[in-house]
Amino acid sequence: MDYEITGRQAGPAGRSTVSIVIPVKNDGPLLARCLAALKAQTRAADEIVVVDNASTDDSAQVARDAGAAVVACPEPGIPAASAAGYDHARCEIILRLDADCVPPATWVEDMVDAFARNPGTAALTGPARFTDGPRALRAPLAAVYLGVYVLATAPALGHRPLFGSNMGLRREAWAQIRTAAHRRDPELHDDLDLAFHLGANHKVGYVKSSMMGVSMRPFFDARAFAKRLRRGFRTVLVHWPDEFPPRRWKRLLGVDRGNHPRDTRNASGSRVA
Repeated sequence: MDYEITGRQAGPAGRSTVSIVIPVKNDGPLLARCLAALKAQTRAADEIVVVDNASTDDSAQVARDAGAAVVACPEPGIPAASAAGYDHARCEIILRLDADCVPPATWVEDMVDAFARNPGTAALTGPARFTDGPRALRAPLAAVYLGVYVLATAPALGHRPLFGSNMGLRREAWAQIRTAAHRRDPELHDDLDLAFHLGANHKVGYVKSSMMGVSMRPFFDARAFAKRLRRGFRTVLVHWPDEFPPRRWKRLLGVDRGNHPRDTRNASGSRVA
């Protein structure tokens, strides 16, 4: 099922408007916690879009009770749900996190400020800390997890990856790549797929100050963790041979620009804040 992009919403002069997209499936209690944290932000979002991916619990009602817009996405998988949310978002900046995330009070403000300071950056991502598990290990284990993720994916991408629990993109950038995104494959990592498509023509940045609280629960289930790894490999492979690393690197460096229709001069991964 495809979705059309809805009308654009602009804010006052000099102030970007912000949509927050949360894909959810049967995570009512965690979603309530996430929405409460979003309500406590120092900079309120202009809209919150919760995409109900065929939940059988009260997730949709939890979202409505919190004042969020609910988009029904019967097509299975996070890629489809996330894409439906981006299509529905009306604001200039789209932030994305998961239902089990707990954003710090300054998360929206930090991300919006980073976009404002870096007008040439199309997408931003940030670090995380675990909110559960052994307290002394929460920060270091999260750093190791994300560090391994970057080390494993950056060579394939040629730049920093996006981390779906803590990321944002400009709506105009999504509009450019929305038809290319693999939204109909539920066995892909949507954030990594998005990084492949955005990074080919746009700059991806990193906001060090934007620390997201995430759950350690996927690591308590060996099968769930194995599924994550399998989906990671699949996401990389579906982009081959066109995005085979040496070919992609050449395009990103401009060596092979004459043989590729896209201008990739801005494709890089950099720290922006």
